Amino acid sequence: MRKIAIIMGSDSDLPIVERGINVLHEYGVPFEVHVYSAHRTPTEAAEFVKNAEKNGFGGIISAAGMAAHLAGAVAANTVLPVIGIPISSKNTGGVDALLSTVQMPSGIPVATVAIDGATNAALLAIEILALSEPSLAEKLKEAREAGACKVLAKNKEIEEKYNG
Repeated sequence: MRKIAIIMGSDSDLPIVERGINVLHEYGVPFEVHVYSAHRTPTEAAEFVKNAEKNGFGGIISAAGMAAHLAGAVAANTVLPVIGIPISSKNTGGVDALLSTVQMPSGIPVATVAIDGATNAALLAIEILALSEPSLAEKLKEAREAGACKVLAKNKEIEEKYNG
Protein backbone atom coordinates (compact mmCIF):
# COMPACT_ATOMS: atom_id res chain seq x y z
CA MET A 1 0.00 0.00 0.00
CA ARG A 2 1.24 3.47 -0.82
CA LYS A 3 1.86 5.91 2.04
CA ILE A 4 0.33 9.28 2.79
CA ALA A 5 2.65 12.19 3.56
CA ILE A 6 1.44 14.72 6.09
CA ILE A 7 3.28 18.02 5.97
CA MET A 8 2.51 20.86 8.33
CA GLY A 9 3.93 24.33 8.22
CA SER A 10 4.53 24.45 11.96
CA ASP A 11 4.41 22.09 14.90
CA SER A 12 1.66 24.34 16.29
CA ASP A 13 -0.59 22.69 13.66
CA LEU A 14 -0.10 19.27 15.25
CA PRO A 15 -3.15 19.30 17.58
CA ILE A 16 -5.39 19.66 14.51
CA VAL A 17 -3.35 17.32 12.31
CA GLU A 18 -3.45 14.58 14.95
CA ARG A 19 -7.16 14.11 14.21
CA GLY A 20 -6.23 13.00 10.70
CA ILE A 21 -3.33 10.91 11.96
CA ASN A 22 -5.77 9.02 14.17
CA VAL A 23 -8.00 8.27 11.17
CA LEU A 24 -5.07 6.97 9.13
CA HIS A 25 -4.11 4.74 12.10
CA GLU A 26 -7.69 3.49 12.37
CA TYR A 27 -7.72 2.45 8.70
CA GLY A 28 -4.22 0.97 8.79
CA VAL A 29 -2.82 3.41 6.24
CA PRO A 30 0.95 3.95 6.41
CA PHE A 31 2.07 7.56 6.66
CA GLU A 32 4.89 9.92 7.54
CA VAL A 33 4.56 13.27 9.30
CA HIS A 34 6.89 16.20 8.67
CA VAL A 35 7.21 19.91 9.47
CA TYR A 36 8.29 21.92 6.43
CA SER A 37 7.50 25.58 5.94
CA ALA A 38 6.78 27.07 2.54
CA HIS A 39 8.59 30.20 3.72
CA ARG A 40 11.26 29.05 6.19
CA THR A 41 12.32 25.73 4.62
CA PRO A 42 11.24 25.98 0.97
CA THR A 43 14.20 23.96 -0.34
CA GLU A 44 13.61 21.05 2.05
CA ALA A 45 9.86 21.09 1.41
CA ALA A 46 10.34 21.03 -2.37
CA GLU A 47 12.96 18.29 -2.18
CA PHE A 48 10.72 16.06 -0.07
CA VAL A 49 7.73 16.59 -2.37
CA LYS A 50 9.68 16.10 -5.61
CA ASN A 51 10.79 12.68 -4.33
CA ALA A 52 7.49 11.67 -2.70
CA GLU A 53 6.17 9.51 -5.53
CA LYS A 54 9.38 7.50 -5.94
CA ASN A 55 9.51 7.14 -2.13
CA GLY A 56 6.19 5.30 -2.09
CA PHE A 57 3.67 8.05 -1.36
CA GLY A 58 0.24 8.06 -2.97
CA GLY A 59 -0.91 11.46 -1.75
CA ILE A 60 0.05 14.40 0.41
CA ILE A 61 -1.91 16.17 3.12
CA SER A 62 -0.69 19.71 3.74
CA ALA A 63 -1.73 21.75 6.78
CA ALA A 64 -0.98 25.42 7.27
CA GLY A 65 -2.51 28.51 8.78
CA MET A 66 -2.40 32.23 8.12
CA ALA A 67 -0.84 32.80 4.67
CA ALA A 68 -1.15 29.03 4.07
CA HIS A 69 1.05 28.85 1.00
CA LEU A 70 2.28 25.36 1.86
CA ALA A 71 -0.36 23.34 -0.02
CA GLY A 72 0.18 25.38 -3.16
CA ALA A 73 3.95 25.08 -2.91
CA VAL A 74 3.57 21.33 -2.41
CA ALA A 75 1.18 20.97 -5.37
CA ALA A 76 3.54 22.96 -7.60
CA ASN A 77 6.20 20.30 -7.08
CA THR A 78 4.25 17.06 -7.63
CA VAL A 79 1.46 15.46 -9.61
CA LEU A 80 0.39 13.42 -6.58
CA PRO A 81 -2.98 14.43 -5.13
CA VAL A 82 -2.56 17.21 -2.57
CA ILE A 83 -5.17 17.79 0.13
CA GLY A 84 -4.98 21.09 1.97
CA ILE A 85 -6.12 21.65 5.54
CA PRO A 86 -6.54 25.35 6.29
CA ILE A 87 -5.70 25.85 9.98
CA SER A 88 -7.63 28.37 12.06
CA SER A 89 -5.92 31.38 13.59
CA LYS A 90 -6.82 33.86 16.31
CA ASN A 91 -7.03 36.87 14.01
CA THR A 92 -9.26 35.61 11.19
CA GLY A 93 -10.58 32.24 12.32
CA GLY A 94 -8.84 30.55 9.40
CA VAL A 95 -10.65 32.27 6.56
CA ASP A 96 -7.32 33.62 5.28
CA ALA A 97 -5.86 30.10 5.29
CA LEU A 98 -8.97 28.74 3.57
CA LEU A 99 -8.74 31.26 0.77
CA SER A 100 -4.98 30.77 0.37
CA THR A 101 -5.45 27.01 0.15
CA VAL A 102 -8.47 26.86 -2.11
CA GLN A 103 -7.65 29.68 -4.57
CA MET A 104 -5.12 27.88 -6.77
CA PRO A 105 -4.27 28.74 -10.37
CA SER A 106 -5.50 26.45 -13.14
CA GLY A 107 -3.25 23.45 -13.56
CA ILE A 108 -2.10 23.27 -9.91
CA PRO A 109 -5.06 21.81 -8.00
CA VAL A 110 -5.31 21.44 -4.25
CA ALA A 111 -8.29 19.57 -2.84
CA THR A 112 -9.28 21.66 0.16
CA VAL A 113 -11.22 20.54 3.21
CA ALA A 114 -12.89 22.67 5.87
CA ILE A 115 -10.95 24.86 8.27
CA ASP A 116 -9.32 22.45 10.78
CA GLY A 117 -10.81 19.55 8.77
CA ALA A 118 -8.04 17.01 9.34
CA THR A 119 -10.47 14.10 9.70
CA ASN A 120 -11.92 14.71 6.24
CA ALA A 121 -8.45 15.25 4.80
CA ALA A 122 -7.44 11.81 6.02
CA LEU A 123 -10.66 10.24 4.75
CA LEU A 124 -10.18 11.83 1.33
CA ALA A 125 -6.61 10.51 1.21
CA ILE A 126 -7.94 7.06 2.10
CA GLU A 127 -10.57 7.31 -0.65
CA ILE A 128 -7.81 8.10 -3.14
CA LEU A 129 -5.78 5.09 -2.03
CA ALA A 130 -8.94 2.94 -2.04
CA LEU A 131 -9.08 3.26 -5.83
CA SER A 132 -6.33 0.63 -5.92
CA GLU A 133 -6.82 -0.91 -2.45
CA PRO A 134 -10.13 -2.82 -2.24
CA SER A 135 -9.70 -3.47 1.49
CA LEU A 136 -9.71 0.27 2.14
CA ALA A 137 -12.81 0.71 0.00
CA GLU A 138 -14.57 -1.93 2.08
CA LYS A 139 -13.58 -0.24 5.35
CA LEU A 140 -14.89 3.08 4.05
CA LYS A 141 -18.23 1.48 3.08
CA GLU A 142 -18.53 -0.13 6.51
CA ALA A 143 -17.85 3.20 8.22
CA ARG A 144 -20.51 4.92 6.11
CA GLU A 145 -23.03 2.21 6.97
CA ALA A 146 -22.21 2.49 10.69
CA GLY A 147 -22.68 6.26 10.50
CA ALA A 148 -26.06 5.85 8.84
CA CYS A 149 -27.16 3.35 11.49
CA LYS A 150 -26.26 5.83 14.25
CA VAL A 151 -28.32 8.58 12.66
CA LEU A 152 -31.29 6.26 12.11
CA ALA A 153 -31.14 5.11 15.74
CA LYS A 154 -31.20 8.74 16.90
CA ASN A 155 -34.08 9.41 14.51
CA LYS A 156 -36.05 6.53 16.01
CA GLU A 157 -35.52 7.87 19.54
CA ILE A 158 -36.69 11.34 18.53
CA GLU A 159 -39.70 10.01 16.62
CA GLU A 160 -40.78 7.86 19.55
CA LYS A 161 -40.42 10.74 21.99
CA TYR A 162 -42.18 13.40 19.95
CA ASN A 163 -44.33 11.66 17.36
CA GLY A 164 -46.15 9.32 19.71
